[in-house]
Amino acid sequence: MTTLTTEGLSYGVDGRHLVDDVTLTAADGETVGLVGPNGSGKTTLLRCVYGTLRPSHGRVLLDGEDLHAMSPKARARRIATVPQDSAAAFELTVREVVAMGRSPHKRFLEQDTDADDTLVRRALARVGITDLADRAFPSLSGGERQRALTARALVQQPSLVVLDEPTNHLDIRYQLEILGLVRDLGTTNLLALHDLNLAAYYCDRIYVLDQGRVVASGPPKDVLTVDLLRTVYGVSAEVSVHPTTGAPTVVYLPVST
Repeated sequence: MTTLTTEGLSYGVDGRHLVDDVTLTAADGETVGLVGPNGSGKTTLLRCVYGTLRPSHGRVLLDGEDLHAMSPKARARRIATVPQDSAAAFELTVREVVAMGRSPHKRFLEQDTDADDTLVRRALARVGITDLADRAFPSLSGGERQRALTARALVQQPSLVVLDEPTNHLDIRYQLEILGLVRDLGTTNLLALHDLNLAAYYCDRIYVLDQGRVVASGPPKDVLTVDLLRTVYGVSAEVSVHPTTGAPTVVYLPVST
């Protein structure tokens, strides 16, 4: 059982609020999406959640326990992160990068076991990069790196997965496969997405951010409205219910000239 809660979370730089008084909940087993325009605060909020930024106000709670009162290793045992992009400066193989997900469960200098190797092999297969296991991580394309980092999160065996644009650089097939995989993990998931149609299909609930504040939240069918898209994104659109998925589908309309 893992529930994530933020209470009045704020983070600012040079007197400017990048995240402003955000309260949200991702209940046990839910997949919750963050959507909003560029610069709306999605990535900053995620960084506060997984601990690389300390909020200026408010708290992040994991099952009622203050995240920032935990040690980094204790956080890493419970939270796996898939960042938006990863600098590929370190000369490790894909297999070695994925195996790093076992580090929070190890004592200092403890070697990997056969069980760890099995977890790594299964994770590589699950994200479709078994054939890349011995490649140098820096040699991968952006999409391949994204799948490797997702595999690393899998072997970490977390209870909460935080993902920042997990479909970044991926072609359509792998966008669908990665989001389907995340939703079926059984973990609590918080992810930022640009694609509103993917958010509508894969997320149980979404929070819409604009200028660092939550301006709407709830099930996608209640949140993704024509009025919201016009107000927050400044676009005209049609929103309908897809006959197969039952999820809202957004069709953007060209700007009139």
